[in-house]
Amino acid sequence: MRAIDLQSAVLGWYDDNARDLPWRQAGTDPWAVLVSEVMLQQTPVARVLPAYRAWLQRWPSAPVLAAAPVAEVIRQWGRLGYPRRAIRLHQTATVVTADHGGRLPEDYDALRRLPGVGEYTAAAVSVFAFGSRLAVLDTNVRRVLGRAIRGEAFPPLRLTDAERAAATALLPAEAETAARWSVAVMELGALVCTARRPSCHACPVVAGCAWEAAGTPGADDRPLRRQPYPGTDRQCRGVILAQLRETDTPIPTADAAPGWPAVQRARALDSLVADGLVASTPDGRLLTLP
Repeated sequence: MRAIDLQSAVLGWYDDNARDLPWRQAGTDPWAVLVSEVMLQQTPVARVLPAYRAWLQRWPSAPVLAAAPVAEVIRQWGRLGYPRRAIRLHQTATVVTADHGGRLPEDYDALRRLPGVGEYTAAAVSVFAFGSRLAVLDTNVRRVLGRAIRGEAFPPLRLTDAERAAATALLPAEAETAARWSVAVMELGALVCTARRPSCHACPVVAGCAWEAAGTPGADDRPLRRQPYPGTDRQCRGVILAQLRETDTPIPTADAAPGWPAVQRARALDSLVADGLVASTPDGRLLTLP
């Protein structure tokens, strides 16, 4: 399938099927775009939506967030998971306030230098907030392009230079259209060309898809699932954070995660302290949020 035909098919599908998400609305502040991208990392849209609205209602800009106590930031993050993201977002707000006058920088390299902002997030903010012409390569985009162009069921575990080059070559010439193209491919991967049970019958590019033409090889060779959550250190960390979010006073270290094995509790506590999510008194007997 020619690039122009692929672009036309995907953009046309997006016009008819795009979800109405607040961070995609015209005029959305760049800071709000960054907040959405951080929250959407490894978290479904349905869970992010209420958290995103509540977060921006409380802290609508970087300077307002930078002035907030870290403990309140962790409390507000709630049960979105991977709470280190909240700490990094607070750190980013502090840097943006101190070094950029409270406004996100437009330059990709400047965005990359912000705490916790990686290649994908910097590209996404640069494109969706500032209209830059860059390839935005999340897992959904990589899967769509890998199937449609290379006939591969799943992309490599790590992003390759070949993927970057192919995605860049597919970008429409006009920056505004390129931004729509990027979000359209992302949406196609989220709604149709999914990792499991893709809806190929509803795909706008199925007629020219290299993977479909090859008979969908490797469809069952799914990437290894992440470790189940119940009983893990991640769950133990979550239990301890939930206890601390629910009180303004320190709790005895001995009362953290009651019922959990002592070795696992100690391991979870050590990691929470190392991540800056929990603080302990000098004698180690009491725990608080930072």
